[in-house]
Amino acid sequence: MRRFRPGISVLASSLLSLAAAVGLFAQPSSTPWSGALAARAQTPAPGRIVALGGVVTEILYAVGAQDRIVGLDTTSLYPPGAMKDKPNVGYVRALSAEGVLSLNPSLVIAIDGAGPPDAMKLIEESGINVVHVPEEFTADGIADRIRKVAALGGAPARGETIAAETAAKFRALETARSRIKTPKRILFALSLQNGRVMAGGGNTSADAIIKLAGAVNAVQGFDGYKPMTDESVIAAAPDFILVMNRGDHAASADQVFAMPAFAPTPAARGRSFASMDGLYLLGFGPRTPDAAGDLMRAVYGADVAKP
Repeated sequence: MRRFRPGISVLASSLLSLAAAVGLFAQPSSTPWSGALAARAQTPAPGRIVALGGVVTEILYAVGAQDRIVGLDTTSLYPPGAMKDKPNVGYVRALSAEGVLSLNPSLVIAIDGAGPPDAMKLIEESGINVVHVPEEFTADGIADRIRKVAALGGAPARGETIAAETAAKFRALETARSRIKTPKRILFALSLQNGRVMAGGGNTSADAIIKLAGAVNAVQGFDGYKPMTDESVIAAAPDFILVMNRGDHAASADQVFAMPAFAPTPAARGRSFASMDGLYLLGFGPRTPDAAGDLMRAVYGADVAKP
């Protein structure tokens, strides 16, 4: 067994909070940002930003625009000190318009799904510039997202640099994928509450990171994140089980593979299991090629994933 990091979360409440941080329940954008939005991203950034979504905060810190942030939400888990340094406006899907407005921001940058809708409408109606950042699951989409959030943060040059560095890492990852002759089947489990597996199907960030790591999603037949019966998990025949390590309640690989859903699978026979930080794994920001490379190493070994 290649064990990446210990522990998985088994409480759905903890995982649902992280799910918002990494956009688990958002659908990828099928179209580029609108012309108006693109133009807005090229203008000088206002001085006071509220960042709503972990990846927004991560990009703003990466480009050195953290001093412009006057507030962020509870899903802004990276860098680790961000939550200590900045005022907290609450959970990204249960925001209070008054809490955001009290910080007197001139710009709100929000991931898709930030809300509730009534709160976002009140913020917009107050005259504050609100920019929604669409979900992006591709290398080009991530680079574009970095550039645009960086421009909104007043650091377009730094955004171009980080976007180029990220693109180079994705190209190296593509070379590593070409060495994989027999792709493994990975099952991503979002939750194991009460012994039931909630797994990531198609059209999800989990599905995208699995493919970037040179594997295939063992879960077929549905999009999004849905519960699976023990029988359907067994029929999926995963070679590898992937989970997030966020949460106070963790289970060992031994405990996971003792579950009836996983015990008969090829993954259990090979003791193939990894637990990774959720925002790192599924945030789809500057660290995504590194996360995909780490997952590739956990699944296939260091020789395949070498630069």
